[in-house]
Amino acid sequence: MDFDAFVHDIVSNHWQVHGVEVYCDGQLTYSLGDTCNTRYPIYSATKSLLSVAVGIAWDQGKLDLQKSILDYLPERAVAQMVQNQRDAYRKITLHRLLTMSVAGYPFRPEGDSYLQFSLDCPIPAPESPQFHYSNIPAYLMGVALTEALQEDAWAFINRNILDPLHITGAEYTRCPDGYFYGASGMKLSVNDVSRIGLLLYNGGMFEGNRIVSEDYLKRATSVQQTNREGGYGYFFWKYRDGFCISGKWKQRCYILPKQKRMITFLSDIPDDSDHLIPSMEKNLLGLW
Repeated sequence: MDFDAFVHDIVSNHWQVHGVEVYCDGQLTYSLGDTCNTRYPIYSATKSLLSVAVGIAWDQGKLDLQKSILDYLPERAVAQMVQNQRDAYRKITLHRLLTMSVAGYPFRPEGDSYLQFSLDCPIPAPESPQFHYSNIPAYLMGVALTEALQEDAWAFINRNILDPLHITGAEYTRCPDGYFYGASGMKLSVNDVSRIGLLLYNGGMFEGNRIVSEDYLKRATSVQQTNREGGYGYFFWKYRDGFCISGKWKQRCYILPKQKRMITFLSDIPDDSDHLIPSMEKNLLGLW
C-alpha cells in the first residue's frame, strides 16, 4: 500500500476530496483531510444506511421481503390507485425494490406528493426483473419501513443504528409527505461513514453489540441482481470480492473483508471522471 502516492495524486490533480480513511484489519491506519469535524453530502450512500435499517426490521419480523410493496403502504394511498396500477404494483416485492429491479421509473420522485408520484409511474413489465437504477425504490422502501414499524423511520434509524455507532448530528431530508427520504439527502462525516462500514465489515457487530444480523448482511451485500457494474445487492454495489457504499460524486466506502481492508472517502467531483478510483485501486489495493 502506498498511501503517500494516493495523497500525491489527490493534491497534484486538485481532486476535491474532503477526507480519506483507510482501515487494515479493522483498525484506522491512514487518514487525510477533514474526517471528523464536517458533515458532507453523501447522496445515494443514504440508500445503504436505509438497507441496514430494513435489515433490522426484517430481523424483528416486521418486514417480509417477498411481500408486495402494497402490503406496506398507507391504505389511503393504495385505495387511490387506479386498478391497473394496483395490479402492477401487486407484483412488486420489497426484494425487487431493494435490488433496483423494477424497470420504468424516472430517476427521482417529484411534485407535492412523492408517494402519489411514485405510485402513478407506469411499470411496463412488472413481472420481469431487470436492473434499473432510480431513487424511487429507495424512497418507497423508506415509506414501507415507517408503515411497517408504525414509527418514523428516521427515529428508528437514530435509535437502532446511529446511536449505537456514536454518530451524532447527522443531517437528513424528508419528502413533502413527511416521510424520511431514504434515497439521498443525508450529510455525514467521513468517520461517520467509516463507522457504518465497520459495522458491515464486522458482520453486523459494533463494539461487541449485535446491531443487524449477519444473515441479512450476507443477502444485502451479495449479488441479487446482475448489472454491467458487476452486480447489486440490497442498496449495496458489488465490488471485486467485497462490496461498496456509493454516492454519485465519489462518496465511497469499500469493504473488502477477505483483504481485511476498508477504504472510505467523501469527495465533491461532479463529473464523469473516474481517475480517483483507479488511483485508489493502484495505490491502496495494489491492483495495477
